[in-house]
Amino acid sequence: MRNFITRTALDAGNILMQSFRNVQNVKKKDGAGYVTEADTKSEEFIINTIAKVYPDHSILAEESGINDPLLTGSYKWIIDPLDGTTNFVHGLPWFCVSIACEFNGEIIIGAVYNPAMNELFLAEKEKGAYLNDRKIAVSKTNKITDSFLATGFSYNKGKKLTEAINKYHILKQESTAVRRNGAAAIDLAYTAAGMFDGYWEKDLAPWDMAAGFLIVKEAGGSITNFSGQHYTVYDKEVIASNGLIHNYLVNVLNAQDNDAIHGKQ
Repeated sequence: MRNFITRTALDAGNILMQSFRNVQNVKKKDGAGYVTEADTKSEEFIINTIAKVYPDHSILAEESGINDPLLTGSYKWIIDPLDGTTNFVHGLPWFCVSIACEFNGEIIIGAVYNPAMNELFLAEKEKGAYLNDRKIAVSKTNKITDSFLATGFSYNKGKKLTEAINKYHILKQESTAVRRNGAAAIDLAYTAAGMFDGYWEKDLAPWDMAAGFLIVKEAGGSITNFSGQHYTVYDKEVIASNGLIHNYLVNVLNAQDNDAIHGKQ
C-alpha cells in the first residue's frame, strides 16, 4: 500500500503539472471556490487507479462524493485531487494532491504531494512520517512568542469571517508570524515537518485533513478540535501543533472572550 499510494500521488501530481500556469476550463463552484479540468482529471485518475487495485474499497472524493461498492467495506480512500485550487488557478506553487486510506474508521496511511516543489510527505500508522524519504518531526518551539503559525479562512463571509480574523489578530500579535497559504493539507504537512509550529482552521472537509492528520500524528505532533478534544477527520475544525504550544492555541481558539486570555501563555 505504501508503494501504491506513493506512485498514485506522484502520477496525479504530474497530471496537475501538465496544466499548471496554463489552466483551462475554470469554473466557479456553488457558493465559492474553483474547480478546474485538472481537478477532475486528477480525481478520475486516482479513483480509477484505486478501483483497479482495490475494487472492494470505498472512496470519498472532493469532486465526486462517495463511491462504496460494498456499502459496508472496512477500507475507505479519502482523496483531494487538488488542494489549493485557487492558488493553482492563479499560478502559485502552493497546491497538492492528498490521498489517505481509512481502515475501520482509522487513518492508516496518507500522502500529500506538492508537485511544483517536488515535496512528497508520507506517513503510515506507527511507522513515522517522511518528506522525500527523510524522517520528519515536529518542532521544539515551546513559547508562543517564538512560534511561526499557519491558518486558513473559510470561503464563508460575514460573522464566521469576522470571528476567524479576530482569532488571527490575537495570534498574530502573540506569535512571531502567521501565514495564510490556502492549502490545508500542506499546512498540516509543514507543521509535521517543523516548518510551522502550529496550524488551525475551521470549515474543513475530510479530504482536506485525512492525509495531513496522520502525517502530524506520526511526526509526534498534537491534533485536536478547538475544544482540545479528540479529533477525527470528519470534524469541521482542527488545531495541529508540536504539542508544546497546543494548550495555548486551544485557550485562544476555544475562548468566547479573548480579552480574558490575550497575552497569556
